[in-house]
Amino acid sequence: MDNLTNKYQALKDYLSKLESVAVAFSGGVDSTFLLKVAYDVLGKKAVAVTARSESFPKRELQEATAYAEKLGVDHFIIDSEELDIEGFSHNPKNRCYLCKSELFTKIKEIVTLQKLNYVIEGSNTDDDGDYRPGLLAVTELGVKSPLRFAKLSKDEIRQLSKELNLPTWNKQSFACLSSRFPYGENITPDRLQMIDQAEQYLLDLGFHQVRVRYHGDLARIETDEAGFETLVNEGIRSKIHDRFKTIGFTYISLDLKGYRTGSMNETL
Repeated sequence: MDNLTNKYQALKDYLSKLESVAVAFSGGVDSTFLLKVAYDVLGKKAVAVTARSESFPKRELQEATAYAEKLGVDHFIIDSEELDIEGFSHNPKNRCYLCKSELFTKIKEIVTLQKLNYVIEGSNTDDDGDYRPGLLAVTELGVKSPLRFAKLSKDEIRQLSKELNLPTWNKQSFACLSSRFPYGENITPDRLQMIDQAEQYLLDLGFHQVRVRYHGDLARIETDEAGFETLVNEGIRSKIHDRFKTIGFTYISLDLKGYRTGSMNETL
């Protein structure tokens, strides 16, 4: 067996030992793969839990709901009210910790009600190299991270997802909309909606991997190489400019370094 096959088997063995789980399910690449394998291994002893919030675009919630229904897994949707958490809206450096603490505490309540053993979540080995305060909440609350246990990277998860015919194998990476703000910049429902509308517009234009970072009246677009090629077209640039102005931005810029995860951590 090759190394990836060994990792995949290690993941299944690990999940089997947990016996029953609630999967923190966002509908992204990692959590979709984790949910699929958990359901394959544990059947009805694996359930999905998705958080509905202002930081989570409606398109993502709809995709998560559709996949859970297709898979046949029991799916719980909870309200994650992170903007009500004291200090969260001021966007401190430990924002993700505050959010994940609230989220996983609520999922643990479902674990108790459904008489399950553990909460599991989809972080992978690529998450170990960045500033991830949310992982502290994972540790504190006893949440399990099977993909990290099996030492699976993002690329390996995509490869296995493709072999399993998962619709998310080549889905763009996603992080909650609150990650689009510089630390210390207030997060409000209106500003989250601006980011959501701006990113949705770019996705509707055919962009694949894209972020819109909020800097007051300036929107900073991060995109991949294919996105850069799209932006060569002056007509496309003009459309984006006009739409972003309608949304509420005064200035619209392109980040020449392109898309990357955690770019707001570069100021830390």
